This record gives sequence, C-alpha cells and structure tokens, in this order.
Amino acid sequence: MSMLKETLIEVLSSFLPLSLIIILLQFTVVFLPTQLFVDFLLGALMASVGIYLFLLGIQVGLSPVGEMVGSALSKTGKLSLVLFFGFLLGFVVTVAEPGVQVLSNQVEFVSDGVVPGVVLLLFVALGVGIFVALSLLRLVFNLSLVKLLASGYLVIFVLALVTPNTFVPIALDAGGATTGAMAVPFILSLGVGVTAVLRGKANSGESFGLIALSSIGPVIAVLLLGVIYG
Repeated sequence: MSMLKETLIEVLSSFLPLSLIIILLQFTVVFLPTQLFVDFLLGALMASVGIYLFLLGIQVGLSPVGEMVGSALSKTGKLSLVLFFGFLLGFVVTVAEPGVQVLSNQVEFVSDGVVPGVVLLLFVALGVGIFVALSLLRLVFNLSLVKLLASGYLVIFVLALVTPNTFVPIALDAGGATTGAMAVPFILSLGVGVTAVLRGKANSGESFGLIALSSIGPVIAVLLLGVIYG
C-alpha cells in the first residue's frame, strides 16, 4: 500500500507544477484556444495515469527481475555468460526505451530518411549493450570506474573531431535518451544483483556507475555512424 501512495506522490509532484504553470499562463498571458487547452488537460491526466502505472510496473516487476537475473548469472561462475546476457539485456532494454524511439524517429524525419531511424536505433542499442557488458566486466574485476570513464570520453573527443558536425549533437542526445525510465532501473538492478553475489549486500553500492558508463556507449556508436555516413 505504501508503494502505491509513494508512487502517486512522485507522479503528482512531477506533473502538478507544470500543469499549474500552464493553467496560470492560460488565464494571464497565453490564452490558448479553448479546445487546445482542454486537450492539454486531458493529455496531462492521461500521461499522469500512464506514468503512474508504468512506475508501478517497474517497481513491482522490472527491478526485482533485473536483480534476480544479475544474481543468477553471477552464481553460474561463467564470465562469458554474464557478459553475453549483459550485452543482450542492454541491447533489448534500449530498443524498448521510449526516449530512444523518439530520437530515432526525429532523426529520420529531420534527415528526410537519409539516416533511417532503425539504423540509428540499432547503433544506439549496440553501444549500450557493449558498454553494459563492459560495466559488468568492471564489477567482476573491480576495475577503476574513473579510468574507464576517462578513456571513454577521450574516445568521444577524438571521434567528435572526425565525424560530421551534425552527428555530434545527435550522439550526445543519444547518451541522454538511453538514461530513461525503462533502461535505468533495469541496468542498475542488474548491477546490484551481480555485486550482491560477488561482494555481498553490504557492497552492492558498487553497482552505481553503470549508467554513467553505459551512456558513453551510444555516444561513441552514433559518432561512428557519423563517420560511416560522412
């Protein structure tokens, strides 16, 4: 019951301020057409209900499953299995991420189909999958997160110099789009499950940093896509 209440408060605290500001502007400055204003109110209501149900689904099913999968993979003792399924899960959850879907559709629209949305989507998903596997490898061998991040951003800076300028902002947006409500809880819980088995519950906080490292992958992937198209 507490989960239902906490999730409701979280959703209301996100949507109410924006809705109240739009309502205030409607009666003071903007004066939108009545039909458009009513559509906004209905849309805000439907979005609130959708986000509420979505967050409940994540808390009830997605996060626990991610943690259990991470624990089960670690208990097998097979590094190749951990890395393969880490890549596969990172790839699939990115394809399902709404933000990535929106970005790929927008890029296809703006480029008049020169860069197909499905190609961008696959490159972004590959980037995330590879770097999720790399993140799990870091957890297994206790590698330095700072060094990996520094190396990743160094690669980004080098690629940004040789890829067409139009792909640089798309690549950076891709990194942000992958840190959405679908991917973040699952990847974090996957890391918690892995570290809980490797080093115990007390040190499961070491799983933090997976998102930072995983978000580098799509940036590099899109920059490489720019080099190919360039």
